[in-house]
Amino acid sequence: MECRGRVLVISADVGAGHDTAAGELARRLRERGFTVDRLNLLDVLPRPVRWMLREAYRDMLRRLPRGYDALFTLTARSRLSVALIRGLLRPVRRRMGRAVPPDTLAVVTTYPFANQLLGPLRRQGRLTVPVVSYVTDFALHPTWLSPGVDRYYALRHAEVPPVDADATPVTTVRPLVSPAFGGAHRTDRRQARRRFGLPERDRLALIVAGAWGAGDVETTVAEVGATGWARPVVVCGRNTPLYDRLRRDWEHVFGWVDDMPTLMRAVDVVVENAGGLTCQEALSAGVPVVTYRPLPGHGRANAGILARAGLTRRASSAEQLRPALIETSGRRDRPAPLSADPADVEALVTEMAAVPGDRRAYHRPRRHLGDAVAVVAALLASSRGRR
Repeated sequence: MECRGRVLVISADVGAGHDTAAGELARRLRERGFTVDRLNLLDVLPRPVRWMLREAYRDMLRRLPRGYDALFTLTARSRLSVALIRGLLRPVRRRMGRAVPPDTLAVVTTYPFANQLLGPLRRQGRLTVPVVSYVTDFALHPTWLSPGVDRYYALRHAEVPPVDADATPVTTVRPLVSPAFGGAHRTDRRQARRRFGLPERDRLALIVAGAWGAGDVETTVAEVGATGWARPVVVCGRNTPLYDRLRRDWEHVFGWVDDMPTLMRAVDVVVENAGGLTCQEALSAGVPVVTYRPLPGHGRANAGILARAGLTRRASSAEQLRPALIETSGRRDRPAPLSADPADVEALVTEMAAVPGDRRAYHRPRRHLGDAVAVVAALLASSRGRR
């Protein structure tokens, strides 16, 4: 197949959701004949910033969930906070620009802070190829939004915050989920259970908490078991201490699982806490989902959107857990609710990459102030309001 050109896909190894979506997009683009480069944004950042975005974020989720929730809420409500983030990342822009190969036709991001670096480069004309962003959450948090990004791709039912009239358009797309979760790759349930050593006749609830095993997983496992309706099957990701603790009391506990499509085929319901990639995979596979004890910040935001859209059932207490499991179990193998839109991300990226070089300039009116001026103006306005 003749090479159609080069596309750069930028993600970050913060959990696994951003990276997995980027990997699936890269696979699809290569099938279309593109050369695809993958870039971990954290490799571009200075060590202290890298630590803050990964280790500090993970520790905050585990030990200071209320602090993370407050930070998520603050950045959702204040444009100043997002402008400050963009300003703090300003010294890294030159390094980010050098990381884009000169023959690149388009840049795709699956991590919000990448937008805060690439958007300004694009707006200032220092990056002359389209920048598009695939939003991995249902809640399009303002940290995803940056002047200069050419287009955003979001899932059906995603909620977009109020933006300016000249804001970048948002296109609804199918999720970047491996086709192995779809109906064409079905595995017989009995075979799937044998593959993982699971009982063939019991009702099973798969409890997942992402690559980090974040959240109050042990309590969730105990309360699912206490319902008496289903036996817990737990995936701890790369959280080895969590795996070791749960193995003392529960039989079906796994660490990192490479074959999640088959494991999902083996269970009756998925119990999750973030509304991210695993939830999208379960919905794509036609497996019902219960959201329970959602993570603060993006987890709670996603949970609310999913419940309002009727995609999942949210249980708010241990008393609601058993009815939620019973109700959702009857929805197994329903049509994938996130695949109703005709647009595939890889097709849209292909269109953007095909735009001739002399038409790739960023033409949107530059109504936004420079980063530093915007921050100063916002601070002055805020100080006047407090007087």
